[in-house]
Amino acid sequence: MLYKTEGIVLSNAGYNDKYAITHLFTRDFGPVSYLLPKTRGRRSKINTALFTPLSILNMEVEHLPLRDIQRLKEVDRQTLLFEIGSNPVKVSLTLFLSEFLSKVLRETDNNEVLFDYLKQAIEVLERTKRGLANFHLTFLLGLTRFLGIYPNLENYTRGCYFDMLNGEFTYRSPTHQYLLNERESAYLHLLTRINFSNMHLFRLSRNDRNLIIDRLLTYYRLHLYDFQSIRSLEVLRELH
Repeated sequence: MLYKTEGIVLSNAGYNDKYAITHLFTRDFGPVSYLLPKTRGRRSKINTALFTPLSILNMEVEHLPLRDIQRLKEVDRQTLLFEIGSNPVKVSLTLFLSEFLSKVLRETDNNEVLFDYLKQAIEVLERTKRGLANFHLTFLLGLTRFLGIYPNLENYTRGCYFDMLNGEFTYRSPTHQYLLNERESAYLHLLTRINFSNMHLFRLSRNDRNLIIDRLLTYYRLHLYDFQSIRSLEVLRELH
């Protein structure tokens, strides 16, 4: 059966001589894998050049519930993302985000809401001129709301700890190792106010930024099943 939906490209992988597999997060079906023709014939309606990481596409697809790999019928680019494909900093962020999303996106009950957040974030990344070094921190913290793992960041007081395993501030140091110390907890409290509109106002050193991303990824690892390491993380460590 044919459906019209929107999709965000996450990654591509080889399959056979004629097809690759493209992995997308769709507005109507969540994460889906599609057959992607490697060559474009005269009558083909699929332009493989559209399937670059984080591309936002309008699609007509064939979708059968019991089939692991679905089929594409027609695809058009929804938004032109020139900066994301040419600005070196944005290219680095795109590599990280596409790999990260490939590992964390699962079947959810609110695909449409999650899709809208991802789409908004990609559009922000395309047009943003300031605060790019804080973009991934803002994105990862915001994404926890849509994955159902947003921490309880109320009741912060100076000198408390953040218990990453239970996702809350505490006055006593937890007995396990997954905690933020007083200084790190203060940074987390500061980040509760960060968003895409004001992220350029947060003056963080490179070391602080790398510490925060490491702690955020640890939090994801604690709360999402089978969350694997991110190979492209190193490309972000040099951002100013």
